[in-house]
Amino acid sequence: MYETITYRVENGVAWLTLNRPDKLNAFTSQMNREIQKAIKTSASSDEVRAIIITGEGRAFCSGQDLSEVDEGVNLGQMLREDYSPMMQQIASCEKPIIAAVNGVAAGAGFSLALACDFRLVSEKASFLNAFVNIGLIPDSGNLYYLSRIVGHAKALELSVFGEKVPAAEAKNMGLATKVISVEEWNEQVKAFAENIASKPTKAIGLIKRYLEASYHLSLEEYLKEEAEGQRIAGLTIDYSEGVTAFAEKRKAQFIGK
Repeated sequence: MYETITYRVENGVAWLTLNRPDKLNAFTSQMNREIQKAIKTSASSDEVRAIIITGEGRAFCSGQDLSEVDEGVNLGQMLREDYSPMMQQIASCEKPIIAAVNGVAAGAGFSLALACDFRLVSEKASFLNAFVNIGLIPDSGNLYYLSRIVGHAKALELSVFGEKVPAAEAKNMGLATKVISVEEWNEQVKAFAENIASKPTKAIGLIKRYLEASYHLSLEEYLKEEAEGQRIAGLTIDYSEGVTAFAEKRKAQFIGK
């Protein structure tokens, strides 16, 4: 089914692992398509309530595999055909997506991590906006997300200087949700993802939707959209369970519906 990634579902979590460790999980056109397919599959599955994207081996993703880029290639067309559809698929997914950054995330690999909702970062991992080092601009939505996460000035600094950002620094600037030791990596990533998967999935999707909407709507427009979102949330089974559990003074058992 997949050749450049692996995909499995366990305890409500879809594990999407980039699987080209000999190439530091560098992107190819096929990998772009397979990531897009896996996200789409996860988004439509009732079994999946959270998604993890991680890398096999010692890297998360080193960016585009340059051996696949011929001299004189139209880079804009490559983005439109390979990367933009993948990033759009991630952005349109209303289930929580976690980047488990196990090693270096460089170039478009950095962009992939930025597009996720949460970034769990191994203490040995790092981020690198490497585009400028080969005379290019950050792509695959990089500046769109980076500026929102760390602010305009820091995004410009990281992009112009193209210097490696270690895990501890990434945490300080808000890039990392959590930094995890190598010894606790597997256990804590699994626990984090399964905790997210146990929450009211529909509500999380609506939170994602309206947080994004807040960037381009006026307050008046946003409040109208918000009211509609709350109407939708109020019709879910999880809302009914949450209210009942609160009244009964017990922990809610959400089912994601």
